[in-house]
Parts: sequence; C-alpha cells; structure tokens
Amino acid sequence: MGLLVDGGIYIVADYNHVKPGKGAAFVRVKMRNIKTQQVLERTFKTADKLEDVTLEERKLQNLYQSGDSIHFMDCTTYEEKILPKELLGENLKFLQDHLEVTGICYQDEVLKIVLPTFITTEIIQTEPGFKGDSSRAGTKPATIDTGATVQVPLFVDIGAKVKIDTRTGSYVERVQQ
Repeated sequence: MGLLVDGGIYIVADYNHVKPGKGAAFVRVKMRNIKTQQVLERTFKTADKLEDVTLEERKLQNLYQSGDSIHFMDCTTYEEKILPKELLGENLKFLQDHLEVTGICYQDEVLKIVLPTFITTEIIQTEPGFKGDSSRAGTKPATIDTGATVQVPLFVDIGAKVKIDTRTGSYVERVQQ
C-alpha cells in the first residue's frame, strides 16, 4: 500500500504512534517517494484523512535494451512494456538478459523496478588467481557479464560463476558449476 501525499506516491518506511499525556494522539511517519527515493517525515493527527494508493507487484522479464529504454515483458499478460533506463538507476548495472524482476505498478504504470536480491553471474575479466590464495587474503576487481565491476576474493578466476548481492553490489559466494 502506498500513500498519495502532495501529488507523489510514497511508501511508509517507518512510523511511530505517540499518545502524549496531554492532548490528542498523533503518528510520526517516515515515507519514501517511490520514484525519487526522497525521504519525507510528516506528523499526522488522528483526524487527518490520507488517500491510500493500491500498488500492484508484477513479474517482468527483461527482453533487451535500445537507446535510453529497456524492453520488458509482463509475465502475466505477455504485453511488452518499454521503460526508461532512469527507472532502474544504479541497479541497471546488474540487469541481466532475460532476468525476471518485480515491477511496482499503479494504474498500469510501472513506477519502480526491483531486482532480485541475489543474481548468479559469470566473471568475464579479472586478474588471475594463484594457488594458496584464500578468502581472507583480500579482494580484487572483477568484471561480471553485465559489465559491472565488483570486488571478489583473490581465488576467483575468469569463467567462475559467482553470486552477487544486488542491494550492495558485493560478492556473496562462488557457485559450483
């Protein structure tokens, strides 16, 4: 559920119900704008009316990129949705071909794209590893198949499959092939 505040759609990040000893109760709400990620803090009285917005989650599959847009297929209706690259922001570097993502929609308009928490990807370029390198010895930069650069342990070689956390962009583990 979202809230319509000042013409923008917000998702509640945190709230605190306060009942002071004197006076009426109120709620302190920390909200995040779904499009701009701007955080807004507001205080609402119990008499205030809020307009709630029903948000829908849809599974979308990445088809291809062209220019400044990305083409997705809605997995339930099989419609093609063309979305601007800005909608993904920093997550664009982890978008793989045919990756299923979650689209948060309002009135058939996709407002936000959420990538899976973890993706399995292949290392396409890195410095060679040496025998005896362990996970505690340090890290090195590596380029994955989406073109992003992540830090991986020294023992990871080109062609290795690794699991990456898309929220932080960090290496999680090596995946056995």
